[in-house]
Amino acid sequence: MFIFLAGVSLTLFLLLSKLRSSKLIANAYKKAAFVYSLLFLVLFFISIYGHLKQKGFYPVSYLDEIQMTLRPNVKLHSEKQNNLSLIKLEYKKSVQVSAPIISQLPELPRGCEVTSLAMLLNSAGVTVDKMHLANIVKKDYTPYRKEGNQVYFGNPNSGFVGNMYTLTEPGYGVYHGPIRELAEKYLPETIIDITGSNISTIKYYLNLGSPVWVITNTLYSELPEDKFESWITPTGPIEITYKLHSVLVTGYDQSYIYFNDPLTNTKNKKAKIADFEAAWVQMGRQAITYYQDVKM
Repeated sequence: MFIFLAGVSLTLFLLLSKLRSSKLIANAYKKAAFVYSLLFLVLFFISIYGHLKQKGFYPVSYLDEIQMTLRPNVKLHSEKQNNLSLIKLEYKKSVQVSAPIISQLPELPRGCEVTSLAMLLNSAGVTVDKMHLANIVKKDYTPYRKEGNQVYFGNPNSGFVGNMYTLTEPGYGVYHGPIRELAEKYLPETIIDITGSNISTIKYYLNLGSPVWVITNTLYSELPEDKFESWITPTGPIEITYKLHSVLVTGYDQSYIYFNDPLTNTKNKKAKIADFEAAWVQMGRQAITYYQDVKM
């Protein structure tokens, strides 16, 4: 495309060069040359970006591109660490990262997010208990109420919503933002928020030896529309599903993704890659991990 426009620009340049005796035409020539030159440069850089992306040079998080495709209302993270470019890496056909398995039950029936975080931190050498993380993770204390069919409750982007310790009281969960903030207290300048990226970014960090905390659902496949509902929160409406779940991704092969499941207390549980990816994308591509300085 940009080669075609370059040809058009050159043709106009030659034609207008012969007519520059008129001041009016000369001004028109200058304006046209400027516009076509600018357009050429824009299309040139777009073409280069597309070429690099196709070759596997992905940014850790291309937020602007993903923002409008997220199913739940997920707040994305865009700090300096997320603007780092991934070095080119030849992915292995299969990877299995060692990470401890921790059960969320019986103490934390809604504590899959902090339990998966405990597994992530422990795999990085940080000794921390799930109950301590449950106690200090940021909370959204907005009370639950229902008027007709409309639910008013907290926002999981702001903090854990509801009661984490029992299913007899209203509760939901927490998204990646507060989890990332909590993780950074233990691993400052080491936690990487890859929310908004794609499945190959998760595989990238697995190849480096880092497991990945993610938000998915309890079925590990895309949910039907009737599994979602809308809430009104203090910061605006949000779409949620009570099938919300969090696991720690530990590996992959050509057919499956492997993960530690805190709900079933299963180490290296597996799900088909396509199904797992669809569930993860539907829940907003939420993921965090940690950076390891690995010599390539």
